[in-house]
Amino acid sequence: MNSSSLRADSRATRTPATWPLLGMDGEADGSVAVPGSGPEDPSRRRRVHGMLKLYYGMNEEGKAEERPESLDPCDINGPHFDPEVFLNKLRRECSLAELMDQETCMVKQIRSLDSDMQTLVYENYNKFISATDTIRKMKNDFKKMEDEMDCLSANMAAITEFSARISGTLQDQHTQITKLSGVHTLLRKLQFLFELPARLNKCLELQAYAQAVRSHRRARCVLQQYSHLPSFKGIQDDCHAIMDKLAQELRQKFRDGGSSAKDLSECVELLLQLDEPAEELCDKFLSHARSRLESDLQGLEAEIRPYPSAPAMKDASAQRASTPAAGSPTDNSPKMSATPSPTSNTDILEFIDRGCNEFVSSLCLVITSYQELFINHAPKGELASKNIPQMANGKLNAFVDDLAARYFSLVERRIQEEKGVADNSLLVRALDRFHRRLQAVTKLLPGSAVPNKGTEIVIRAATERVKQYLSALQSFYMDSLTDVRQALATPRLSVASASVGGGGAHLGGPTSGRDAPTSLPELLSSLSAAILNQIKSVLASVHLFTAKDITFSNKPYFKGEFCSQGVRENLVVSFIKFVCQSSRQFCESAGDKGGSTPPALLLLLSRLCLDYETSTISYILTLTDEQFLVQHHNPVTPVTTLCAEAREAAQKLLNHYVKVQGLIISQMLRKSVETRDWVNTIEPRNVRAVMKRVVEDTTSIDVQVGLLYEEGVRKAHSSDSSKRTFSVYSSSRQQARYAASYTPSAPMDTNLLSNIHKLFSERIDIFSSVEFNKVSVMTGIIKISLKTFLECVRLRTFGRYGLQQIQVDCHYLQMYLWRFVSDENLVHFLLDEIVGSSAHRCLDPAPMEQSVIEVICERG
Repeated sequence: MNSSSLRADSRATRTPATWPLLGMDGEADGSVAVPGSGPEDPSRRRRVHGMLKLYYGMNEEGKAEERPESLDPCDINGPHFDPEVFLNKLRRECSLAELMDQETCMVKQIRSLDSDMQTLVYENYNKFISATDTIRKMKNDFKKMEDEMDCLSANMAAITEFSARISGTLQDQHTQITKLSGVHTLLRKLQFLFELPARLNKCLELQAYAQAVRSHRRARCVLQQYSHLPSFKGIQDDCHAIMDKLAQELRQKFRDGGSSAKDLSECVELLLQLDEPAEELCDKFLSHARSRLESDLQGLEAEIRPYPSAPAMKDASAQRASTPAAGSPTDNSPKMSATPSPTSNTDILEFIDRGCNEFVSSLCLVITSYQELFINHAPKGELASKNIPQMANGKLNAFVDDLAARYFSLVERRIQEEKGVADNSLLVRALDRFHRRLQAVTKLLPGSAVPNKGTEIVIRAATERVKQYLSALQSFYMDSLTDVRQALATPRLSVASASVGGGGAHLGGPTSGRDAPTSLPELLSSLSAAILNQIKSVLASVHLFTAKDITFSNKPYFKGEFCSQGVRENLVVSFIKFVCQSSRQFCESAGDKGGSTPPALLLLLSRLCLDYETSTISYILTLTDEQFLVQHHNPVTPVTTLCAEAREAAQKLLNHYVKVQGLIISQMLRKSVETRDWVNTIEPRNVRAVMKRVVEDTTSIDVQVGLLYEEGVRKAHSSDSSKRTFSVYSSSRQQARYAASYTPSAPMDTNLLSNIHKLFSERIDIFSSVEFNKVSVMTGIIKISLKTFLECVRLRTFGRYGLQQIQVDCHYLQMYLWRFVSDENLVHFLLDEIVGSSAHRCLDPAPMEQSVIEVICERG
């Protein structure tokens, strides 16, 4: 290998060593692949083109790449390549085998590049032939084009020469023509000025007001400029007179208002061009519109009549009182007692419809016309600088606010007359229509506060409606309690009513003689069901305010505050609190017998409040939350608080029931003790009738309480509970057991021993709270009764037979009362105290034999 061969091959060595050596098998023997002899390989063709581009230093766009020049003489691809230096370096650094490999590699690359170049030539042979033909054809075409361009140039030169000759010939005449044209224009202007009055009169006759104003505006400046000349002054005066007459006709047309909106708009524009004050035009338009709108308001005000006089109200109340009571707890479809609206000629929906169809529609029409005349119509020329739209918009807003305030006042007055709550759909539909029609004002007058004020009226109406429903619920509850009291009084609940089916009179309705008496459970069930049904009915009515088809239901107030505060708190929670508070008020009645409140009503209300605490309150609030989708953004009353209040009311009512029943029995016992002469009484032969009455009443109370409350837990009874004896000396014998420890030699005072015994006895709390079961209630009543009996005995003095009568009475009470209490020892202890107190206050303590007492009691 010599240096000359390296120079010859230096172009081939520019390709990287990693290039694939394509077609080397065929090129080793000098053969070359001819295009068309076999299938073409597109991928191979792309590789060949890429290799050649790299060889010639071209990029993808076919442009030469800018490469930094290499100064290394050993860089075979660089311009400063020196073969001698390259060979010397190879001889120094490479072995003989490496030199042979290097030579073989270069030879292969040279052959590969030569083969690729031949392949490209064969592949593009047809293209080279076509390019040659195209170039030959272009030479012929350009030959003909050059001849045509030469001809065109000669023609243009001739045209230029002829044009120059014509311009030189007509130069003098052109100046004269220009002067004549100016004179003609001036004469036409003068003719227009002299014919202007006649032209304006003609336009006035034809009612072509716009053309007249345009003609006058064209000549106004010239007439003003030359008004010092008499002829022009006369024309100006005639024109002013005509335009004044035209302006008068335009004002009359504007005041009449019978023209179309387009004609009115043109009329206003012409008046503004005639320097008519814009504010005066706005005021005239609004004044005319006000008169029509006020007539609509007067018609609405005539619909609202004053309330009827006091005698008429009394007659209406008497007529309602004479009708059968409705809305009783057992009524399947309970209805509110509703005061009829004072306006009987039209309902609220008709009133709102009339207001919307007349006043609101007219107002929207006025707003549209006014905006078209003074605001939306863009002023031109001198009018653009007067800022008319802003001024007109301010007057329109003040006008709309004033009339809308009067309309809203009438609407609120009419809404306040809707006192009846039987059908809420009419009011909701009316409010929806009222709110819906006001949205048109929002579109016409975006900055107006009228729609927001209308929404506030709807909110106030809904809030007031909720208050009315709360008042109606409270009235319904109190009326239901009145019906319950009537049912408890006539016919009076008896013990037998516990076993009677009670399928007779409805609560609050007339009770016939053949109807079976209603039992307490049925009264409680019907009262509770009626109240619950009434609450559901009210919630369904109030829910109409949040229906999806109501336009104002998507307002934030009706989605949030109305549901949580208006319905849940101010309606449902307030009614539950009212039930608890009104029930507690029955415990505040004065008198030993609890005033006029029937004890059965106290018992029924206590059970009602207890049922509310256990289930009803949770059910009502859950129903409200689900129906109104209540979101507790604001603090609300928790269920536990209401349940605690209901339980407190139930406890207070039950305690008061125990106290009232105990006082009733105590009153009988007290009178029986105070009205008898216990010193001079005869020997007892029977049980006193009052004791039998006490046992009967206690049994009746036990049955009554058992109808509403469970039995409760009792302590185990001894086998001889009904035969416990009360000896005069029973306390003394008990005292004797302990006497030895105090005084072994001397007898103790009996009163002292009795007091010592009480110190070690279990204390009995007479007026303690009772539990919610029958045993606890009966125990409390019997404790009060026997305690009263004991205190009355302590205030009397007894003879022998008086003591014996007390023994008989106490034994009789023991025979029956132990069944009702939770601990029979309590009854035995109190009765023992009564006999002991009688013995201490007896002048001749001679007790009766126990066998005689038993015979008398069994016979009694």
